[in-house]
Amino acid sequence: MGRGKIVIRRIDNSTSRQVTFSKRRNGLLKKAKELAILCDAEVGLIIFSSTGKLYDFSSTSMKSVIDRYNKTKEEHRQVLNSTSEVKFWQREAATLRQQLQQLQENHRQLMGEELSGLSVKDLQNLENQLDMSLRGVRMKKDQILTDEIQELSRKGNIIHQENIELYKKVNLIRQENMELHKKVYATRELNGENRNPILPNGGFTVADNLHAPVHLQLSQPQQQNYETPARPMKLGLQLH
Repeated sequence: MGRGKIVIRRIDNSTSRQVTFSKRRNGLLKKAKELAILCDAEVGLIIFSSTGKLYDFSSTSMKSVIDRYNKTKEEHRQVLNSTSEVKFWQREAATLRQQLQQLQENHRQLMGEELSGLSVKDLQNLENQLDMSLRGVRMKKDQILTDEIQELSRKGNIIHQENIELYKKVNLIRQENMELHKKVYATRELNGENRNPILPNGGFTVADNLHAPVHLQLSQPQQQNYETPARPMKLGLQLH
């Protein structure tokens, strides 16, 4: 008769459990050694009993096997992460392409293109959307024009105030010029009263304008008898 099938579960009897552990442990260690020799594999086996006792086997060195295991595990984890990241970005790219196609289709429909596949309801919705967009554009345009008008009005008021200030300054300068003009004429009139006074000896002075030209003219003597002149010759001085 063949051996019956054993149910794989915890053995309740402690003696039977210990006997089974010893047999299967030795068989597992033997199989690990055979695997390393027959297949030229690097094998490391670690076993802890229920009492905490350690049993191990390594084809080379347990430390080298553990270091190689950690390194390989880390590389595998990075590969999995890279693969997951690539798949994530691939899904994102596919989603973005789909959204781009939808936006391009909507844009063409807003431009009045590719409307053959739309129903009356879809066309009505498209018309309403265009009306709302047009109202928004007009409102924005009116707001910009209103702001520009207000800004021009503000600048016009500033320029008007500056013109008023300049007009006041011009009037002030004009008044100052008139005052200076009056003072100059008053000084000329005062100097005109004392112009060319008669000296005690019958002479004249030119005091008002020293740079005025003085014209001298000699009068020709009349034909006389030079031997017995009747009267002396006169030298005339004329001022022009």
